[in-house]
Amino acid sequence: MPSFRDIVRRIDSVKNTQKITNAMQVVAATRLRRAQAAVQATRPYADKMVEVLQTVSERATEYKHPFLIRREGKRAVMILVTTDKGLAGAVNVNNIRTATRYMQENYPDDPRYVTLGRKGRDFLLRYRRDVIAEVSNLPDRPSQAQVLPAVAVALEEYTKGNADAVLLCYAKWVSTLRQVPTVRVLIPAEIPKREEERSGPSADYIYEPDPESVLDGLLPRYVETQVFQAVLENKASEYSAKMIAMQNATNAAGDLITALTLFANKVRQEGITTELMDIVSGAEAVSASS
Repeated sequence: MPSFRDIVRRIDSVKNTQKITNAMQVVAATRLRRAQAAVQATRPYADKMVEVLQTVSERATEYKHPFLIRREGKRAVMILVTTDKGLAGAVNVNNIRTATRYMQENYPDDPRYVTLGRKGRDFLLRYRRDVIAEVSNLPDRPSQAQVLPAVAVALEEYTKGNADAVLLCYAKWVSTLRQVPTVRVLIPAEIPKREEERSGPSADYIYEPDPESVLDGLLPRYVETQVFQAVLENKASEYSAKMIAMQNATNAAGDLITALTLFANKVRQEGITTELMDIVSGAEAVSASS
């Protein structure tokens, strides 16, 4: 049985760990609020781009951009979004499992990956997957320019004919307690149709030089915006998972401290009882000898 002093040292160690996990929980909560604000700030831009694409595609009905043509084939490039650090619960595991399983089931021929995040890159390289581009060590507030090089590699593979589709996998932030691994098809791009109640009279835009040229310029930006939005969603999911994980660790440390305190009191009581019995036995022995 451990001594009372050893148990007290263990309690002090767990208390120090609890302070660290509690501080990490507070930091994750603060960063989560910032990540949520960043996601909400980019939504108006993304919504407006979709609206412009809808009106342009309605004008250029006979024009088919290469990004809109569906190819028959089983080759694809997957843009996998993960975190750079651990302690994020099951976010990375779910993203990696969802991406690899989707590729095996739908695009088994020559699967290639573009990773945004160190955890996904390390996993794929460890299992000898073909990673053609990677971006890691993204800050808490990433910019679109930091994501563009990896996206450009994926678009170039599709343009050259080396891939039949470009996919995206990330953790969609639903709530603080729920993050859903999501796979989206970026190319061939599917422009959402306008809602019926909005398909009536609309503004008459004039496109220069023509709708086809505008569509050529907007489609790559549309794909880049979707990837950047996914990175921000994944950041919010990361901090949500970290906050919950650190909260659970703090609670577990508190339960362990309570259990160790009860155990320490028991050991101390047994020690006092043993000492009293030794004193009584010694006193009786002295009385008997005299």
